[in-house]
Amino acid sequence: SERWSYAGRSAGNMNNLRKENTMTVKFSENRNKLIETERLIIREMVQSDFDALCKILCDEEVMRTAYGSAFSPEEAQNWLNRQLKRYAEYGFGLWAVVLKETNEMIGQCGLTLQGWRDKEMLEIGYLFQKAYWHKGYAAEAAIACKEYAFKVLNANTVYSIVRDTNTASQKVAVRNGMKIIDKDTKNFRYIDMDFFLYSAERTNEAQI
Repeated sequence: SERWSYAGRSAGNMNNLRKENTMTVKFSENRNKLIETERLIIREMVQSDFDALCKILCDEEVMRTAYGSAFSPEEAQNWLNRQLKRYAEYGFGLWAVVLKETNEMIGQCGLTLQGWRDKEMLEIGYLFQKAYWHKGYAAEAAIACKEYAFKVLNANTVYSIVRDTNTASQKVAVRNGMKIIDKDTKNFRYIDMDFFLYSAERTNEAQI
């Protein structure tokens, strides 16, 4: 179905189990458990996730390095609305990252189509609550989303666009097997910011 396709290609086996960086990743068609790792469930966000989302997007320290400043509640709602629209249109977007141990949404990670120098790219993005920084959750989720892009969406290349001052997110990209291939300036919320473009390609072993 269209839900499991990218660039017109079929998804392949949804019930795939594989090791990536010694991490087991499981995929499902269930939108409440799209991706499962040892510690995390990655699923579609719903409106009831709004308060948890605000703990990320409306936190000044979390957002300063990524986007310059915190979002207002209205901007956070608009962000959530965009993800819901992406799910409907593409079958993917930024998803909720839920800690299995507590069933709490601790962050967001997923795949979106982003523009870079007039080209459209499949990007892995991630943002987590400050309380869950430095525990490896962002890298675990990002690696799982990379596998999802390669195995389910049948993508050949994935990217991460990371602000040049955001060293923590840069480290996550490196742990996700990515390398810097470009740098550019983007205007976000009327502020010019410099970003690195990271990329990782599907290996022959990973191809379906």
